[in-house]
Amino acid sequence: MRRRFLPSLPQSLTVFLFWLLMAEDYGPGNIVMALLLAFLMPLLAARLEREFARLDKVGKLIPLGGRLLWDILVANITVARQVLGPQSKLKSQFVWVPLDLTNIHGISALTSVITLTPGTVSAELSEDRKHLLIHCLSTDDPQALIAEIKNRYEAPLREVFP
Repeated sequence: MRRRFLPSLPQSLTVFLFWLLMAEDYGPGNIVMALLLAFLMPLLAARLEREFARLDKVGKLIPLGGRLLWDILVANITVARQVLGPQSKLKSQFVWVPLDLTNIHGISALTSVITLTPGTVSAELSEDRKHLLIHCLSTDDPQALIAEIKNRYEAPLREVFP
């Protein structure tokens, strides 16, 4: 019975405390509001579809991190040249990248990696989670960009997030 009424006591306590801390007012109105939120938020959260992270070869993140740091450095130089150069040479475009990753946490990691690399930004994930729309500041060959993202970033992330 308590489980249906209060699905998560720690979550309720956290919501209650955070509301009071953010409000910075401990009057009766805010206490009532904190109690109401502490009751409602866990009930709403319990209805959400949850997908837990499954991790496998976590050691693959170390070379991926090194590769990412190198790519960020190189991309910063490339983007600086592109931005300081003639604007007519920029070939900005949106590109849909087909995904083999199915784990939402792996997809989130991929979108973060893409966005961290200057010159590219993740824009949208298709509803079926099978395509990721990215914006590229300049590319002559969208297919080469897709292949690079899939080989350099998605492939190692697929091993970490099966």
